[in-house]
Amino acid sequence: MTAPSHYVTADPATTVQAFFAALEDRSVKQALALADDKIVWRNSSLPTVRGKLVGRILRGLDRDWMGVRADFHHVAASGNVVLTERTDYLRLGPLEIDFWVCGTFQLENDRIVLWHDHFSWGNVLGGVVRGVLRMGRGR
Repeated sequence: MTAPSHYVTADPATTVQAFFAALEDRSVKQALALADDKIVWRNSSLPTVRGKLVGRILRGLDRDWMGVRADFHHVAASGNVVLTERTDYLRLGPLEIDFWVCGTFQLENDRIVLWHDHFSWGNVLGGVVRGVLRMGRGR
């Protein structure tokens, strides 16, 4: 599977950002084209997910009432390793949850083989509270 030209990238940092741009655009197929078939996805205190299960989870987010996006605050790359500091947003119907994430990505052959996110459940809970308050204010 090859990614469309607007998702084709020249360096690891751009590849990671293009991966998230494709997810935000609900172009899961294009996002997965930037990931290795044996990708490993780790999240703080959650089970590690590997390979095809990553694709199934990401495709499961492709619903009209769900959405994901990320605001990148810092991106640093050294060789094939990319570090990100970002705010992730998960939308579930009218509720949008925002929380801080620090991610480590490793690439091989221009594809993401490791996606390791670190976050705080306290910060996620804060994002739920902020999201509920925004819903109450009609935003």
